Amino acid sequence: MMRRPAAERGGATVLLLAIGLVFVLVGTFSAAVIATGMARQRAAVAADLGALAGAGRALDGDTAACAFAAEIVDRNGGRLVDCRVDGLDVLVTAEMVVTPLPGLTRVAAATARAGPVRD
Repeated sequence: MMRRPAAERGGATVLLLAIGLVFVLVGTFSAAVIATGMARQRAAVAADLGALAGAGRALDGDTAACAFAAEIVDRNGGRLVDCRVDGLDVLVTAEMVVTPLPGLTRVAAATARAGPVRD
């Protein structure tokens, strides 16, 4: 039976560990990208719901409409950045903070407009 030289022992183990590390890094990076995309979607949902809520109170004035919009955005995990009432339309900008990787914080923002249907 032939024995392999000592220099060749364990080479496959090192190769498999390197391939495993590549898979872990790609998976971690992919998860971070997906988490950031989900934060953008959550910010859009918070802005949409805030704009709809504010539009429902647009007749009560700017302060009441924006206060209600801020409450709804907050309940959806976002932060109201801007709120304007333009006639019966309400424009809401919401942002969502996400930390996809330790030490890496990103802010996703979205703007939505809601109001009555016009012909």
